[in-house]
Amino acid sequence: MKIPQNIKVAVDAVVFGYEQKELSVLLIKRGVEPYKGTWALPGGLVLENESLEDAVQRELQEETGVTIDYLEQLYTFGTPGRDPRNRVVSVTYFGLVSPNHFKISADTDADDVQWFSIDQLPELAFDHDLILNTALERLKSKINYQPIGFELLKKEFPFSDLENLYQTILNRKIDRRNFRKKILSFGILTETDKIHQPSSGRPAKLFKFNAKKYKELEKEGFHFEIKFA
Repeated sequence: MKIPQNIKVAVDAVVFGYEQKELSVLLIKRGVEPYKGTWALPGGLVLENESLEDAVQRELQEETGVTIDYLEQLYTFGTPGRDPRNRVVSVTYFGLVSPNHFKISADTDADDVQWFSIDQLPELAFDHDLILNTALERLKSKINYQPIGFELLKKEFPFSDLENLYQTILNRKIDRRNFRKKILSFGILTETDKIHQPSSGRPAKLFKFNAKKYKELEKEGFHFEIKFA
């Protein structure tokens, strides 16, 4: 039986930023209808003979000027009516970056691009609020069972910076003693002979991420669970 079908495939990117104890997301202001003048996630239709991964990288570069080496596939959104123009199925991706590593600039059908704090979001076009919330829950879930985000810290950092990263993303206070003990037990941090002297408070030793050890543990499989205060 022949099934009539006219479905378009799109990609959307949820790019989270972390900087100075703040979690943000990268949004564009739409320059075309529908939802012209409304903020939205960067994304668009997949071109013929283009992979999904290439499409999301292209859209992100065209609309925001940002290039990210790795975006993780999140979920597929395809509820009828989510786009008033056509039946559109969106394959979504998400990533976590440091905003100061990029110079953002709007182009193609985006009039503007901006980082927004997760706590101060504007109204979003289409079903992008649902997509964003789904990505945020995935990020919180993943950071609960797998150490991530080391690339957001300086090459050498005090342990408190790692604690702040986790508490910001989870939006909860963690059991600092248990967290430190758990992280150090994995051997994925190497203690340096350098000392961090904050403007206030006590000096602290600096650590650096041991990527080799982390990859070994990933292959073997390891249990990581955060306890909250």
